Amino acid sequence: MLDLHKTRTWQVGRLKPSIFRKGVVVSALMLGAVSATALFADALLTGRTNLYGTPGLIDMPSAESAPDAQLSFSSGHFGKTSRNTLTFQITPRLSGSFRYSALRGYYPPGFPDGETLYDRSFDLRFRLVDEERNGWRPAVAIGLQDFMGTGIYSGEYVVATKTITDRLHVTVGLGWGRLGSAGGIGSPFGARPPLDFGEGGKPNFDQWFRGPVAPFGGIGWQVNDRLALVAEYSSDAYAEEEARGMFRPRLPWNFGAKYQIRKGITLSGYYLYGSEVGAQLNFAINPRHSGAPSGNEPAPLPVKPRTSAAALGWDTSWTADPDTARGVQKAAAEALARDGILLTAMAIGPRSTEVHIENRRYLAQPQAIGRTARVLTRALPDSVETITIVNIDHGLPISRITLKRRDIELLENAPAAAILSRARIEDSTGIANTTPVPTEGVPPRLVWSVAPYTIFSLFDPDNPLRGDAGLRVRASYRFAPGFEVSGALRKKLIGNLDDITRVSDSTLPHVRSDAYLYFREGDPALEHLTVSWYARPGRNLYSRMTAGYLEQMYGGVSGELLWKPVDSRLAFGAEINYVRQRDFDQLFGFQDYGVVTGHVSAYYIFGNGFHGQVDIGRYLAGDWGTTISLNREFANGWKIGAYATFTNVSAEEFGEGSFDKGIRLTIPFGALTGQPSRASSKITLRSLNRDGGARLHVDGRLYERVRESHRPDLEERWGRFWR
Repeated sequence: MLDLHKTRTWQVGRLKPSIFRKGVVVSALMLGAVSATALFADALLTGRTNLYGTPGLIDMPSAESAPDAQLSFSSGHFGKTSRNTLTFQITPRLSGSFRYSALRGYYPPGFPDGETLYDRSFDLRFRLVDEERNGWRPAVAIGLQDFMGTGIYSGEYVVATKTITDRLHVTVGLGWGRLGSAGGIGSPFGARPPLDFGEGGKPNFDQWFRGPVAPFGGIGWQVNDRLALVAEYSSDAYAEEEARGMFRPRLPWNFGAKYQIRKGITLSGYYLYGSEVGAQLNFAINPRHSGAPSGNEPAPLPVKPRTSAAALGWDTSWTADPDTARGVQKAAAEALARDGILLTAMAIGPRSTEVHIENRRYLAQPQAIGRTARVLTRALPDSVETITIVNIDHGLPISRITLKRRDIELLENAPAAAILSRARIEDSTGIANTTPVPTEGVPPRLVWSVAPYTIFSLFDPDNPLRGDAGLRVRASYRFAPGFEVSGALRKKLIGNLDDITRVSDSTLPHVRSDAYLYFREGDPALEHLTVSWYARPGRNLYSRMTAGYLEQMYGGVSGELLWKPVDSRLAFGAEINYVRQRDFDQLFGFQDYGVVTGHVSAYYIFGNGFHGQVDIGRYLAGDWGTTISLNREFANGWKIGAYATFTNVSAEEFGEGSFDKGIRLTIPFGALTGQPSRASSKITLRSLNRDGGARLHVDGRLYERVRESHRPDLEERWGRFWR
């Protein structure tokens, strides 16, 4: 199927240059030449996308950018072409896109894999220069289109956009590759070599900005707050589509209208190339802002200030009654339980108290800390002035936050930053001289749930979207501090994942590529059944041991050690596992394949929500290599990131895609519903599920659990302390 792309060439010059095209080129060059002269500029922002799902006109790009952090999904259709694109504005200037396209009729009738080409592609674009809104300098952007895919849509561009009036924008640009296939004016940087597709999935560096260059341009007119009209001149000849009889472009002009149905939803209609009608629907959301109104959760208890001289700390006569401490602990535990906070232990002295809490409800740990502080001002005797709150996760003491009670009383209505400046955040080991008393009934603690589940399979050429839905039963039992048994059982009710017919052709051990057999034979399925032990072997150190059926496909033993100082942005970890492959029915049997796998990892918090991770080690197929991950995280729980894995498996051994890579999304339920919840949905979009670079899935890895109670993460979300 893929050999067809190796000899593909562009048809250039089919449409003769006109005076308009020459004028566009001159304008583009002039705009680019003066782009570095102004000192003050404004960003040119838009929520609209073109048919490629990126900021642009109709089929051509513009120099506009989406608002910082905007995540959009667009689905565009015309003729025999459909494009579905996910675009994320990574920074105010940089955006990335993942596109899944269907080109019906691309292959001849009777082709073994069908007549439709399902194509995956990635884009990057960077805004080089901001627009000078009160001057004459435009915004200027540079972009790579389909720079790491089959090359069907491969092209590069430099484009400028200028605001003429508040409602009128003009765009001119120069395109290479596909965007230079109509009306070319020369090849200033040399000939474009044929695309060496190979197994695909690798950047086509040698093609960038090579070959014929052609001008494009257009205008956009914002008629009113909802309706925009667009017209453009295209530099795309659609040579491949025409040669294969998919459609014949008659003119290089496109016209369209874009209508905003409501905030974040836009419907567009187009008349394309003098021969086609197209439509597109675009959804946009900004993870920086919650999708539901704030304040849906129950209000916290108000702080109870002390008023009398005795209340200011002089009277400690209550310490003579041993029942007082027990009564305080019981009252505090009951009040905190109503807020979804588990009081695991407490120590009360005449001037200070230490409480150990587990946050079971709030995504932001500072919100649990703030609500605990409020409750304690009402439950504690008046002489207690120093309050220490120890954050516990799975029996692990992670960090301790020390507050003065008078600060809590005085600053309740002040910005959260005021109380943060007076809080002391420390490691929880090697400090306390007290012995907290466990709260009655904690542990043991049984937690269970029955909830629906969905599993999707994407990008299968036989059926690009498959899925199962059913019920999942989860349970965990804490039988001692740090010790936990947990499991999950799944029963399918409806779906078609068992209809997958493609048999793996991998030459590597089938560590992931036989996943379809697990869906076919595993109903019901024991997803995991493990016993875990979490501990603190030393200051700044955290450990985990897990044994049992670790995940859908593997069981065995997993050990992990993490070094993470409470104030540090940097952390290091090491993990080693011995696992055997489970039977396809996902019950209690094992197959013959076993492997030792593990990694050493480095984690770093760059700031502004960016988190990086590098893992080096051995993967499930016995290959050695490195995984590089970069995520952008938001205070409301959204996470969007990408990863790439490079191992000693060659592109030929790996198969289609050449190496493992993908996009990860974490969607918090609370940000969508407005109700407090620690639950979230995690989605990984990868082009293919191959065996190279495959890593074990283990629940309860330490870094994510630990860092949310350390200073960098606490400061990021401290604004919810008083909520």
